[in-house]
Amino acid sequence: MRSATVPRLLTILAVVTMVVAGIGFIVTLILNAFVFDKYNAYGEVPIPGSAQLQLPAGEVVISFHTQIIGSAGGGGLPLPDLQMGIDPPAGVAEPTVNESIGGTTTVNNDARVRVWVAQFAEPGRYTIRTDGNVGAYLSPRLAFGHGSAWGALPWWCAAVFGLAVVGLVIARLWAAKVRRRPRPVAPGMPAPTFTIGDAPPVTHQPPPSYIPTEDGIRIEQLKTLAALRDCGALTDAEFEAEKRRLLGGG
Repeated sequence: MRSATVPRLLTILAVVTMVVAGIGFIVTLILNAFVFDKYNAYGEVPIPGSAQLQLPAGEVVISFHTQIIGSAGGGGLPLPDLQMGIDPPAGVAEPTVNESIGGTTTVNNDARVRVWVAQFAEPGRYTIRTDGNVGAYLSPRLAFGHGSAWGALPWWCAAVFGLAVVGLVIARLWAAKVRRRPRPVAPGMPAPTFTIGDAPPVTHQPPPSYIPTEDGIRIEQLKTLAALRDCGALTDAEFEAEKRRLLGGG
């Protein structure tokens, strides 16, 4: 396998993992908010009002639940002043209630916000009393339920996404290092060498120099005399005299 193939495969794997983890993060967030979150699993109590609910031992999430017209707005559903009392069954310790304001979840015209998280020592039928300044809300109530059992799954997807990003960075650094590495010369082919100041190699042979002979010179001179006679620069007598002189006849 070529050295450049491994970082290329790691790059593809990292990109695919990032895409899958990103989609998984979004999908699990949506499922946790709208499918797996059982915010009213144990029942609801109107505000103001009272009711008895069968609650389990352990953690119970208490949410403000109401109907809205239009959108809850960018800041989420505003919470009114709320009061709540919980009366446990005889002989059972009172639950521990802690404020835990969450984000707004809206489905169609139904909105809810987590307000409290309560810890119940024992299961039983508890009496819930509610009150508050809720005149501006439609069908206000407190919902008792639990969060999604898959609440940690989006954060696992986020962790996988982060690892994929680290893998992508490593793969690209590896690929850059491979590109900078000198490539060996194939055997049997000597590496070219160059020296500054060397003359460029001669790729063609110069034509052989022509050395005229004595007869050749005379022939050229006779051609010149004939051309002068033809154009009228020399008379026939002058031409014949110069011709005898060149030929050594007088």
